[in-house]
Amino acid sequence: MNNKMRLSREKIDIYLANNLMNVERLAAAYGCSRARMNVILNSREVTPMCAGRLAKALHTDVTKIIE
Repeated sequence: MNNKMRLSREKIDIYLANNLMNVERLAAAYGCSRARMNVILNSREVTPMCAGRLAKALHTDVTKIIE
């Protein structure tokens, strides 16, 4: 069983725009460095906990940022 969730970068970018955020501000809200956030966003497949933390930082539900 694959315990990973596939992120939708397009949806995340929409939420970044709606929240007037850039990757650096998202990283601060998430609690990591900008470089680490870029790794997370570019890897696309993340753990459910990572997806949950990302959704919380974007003030949305996990189902709104996954494919």
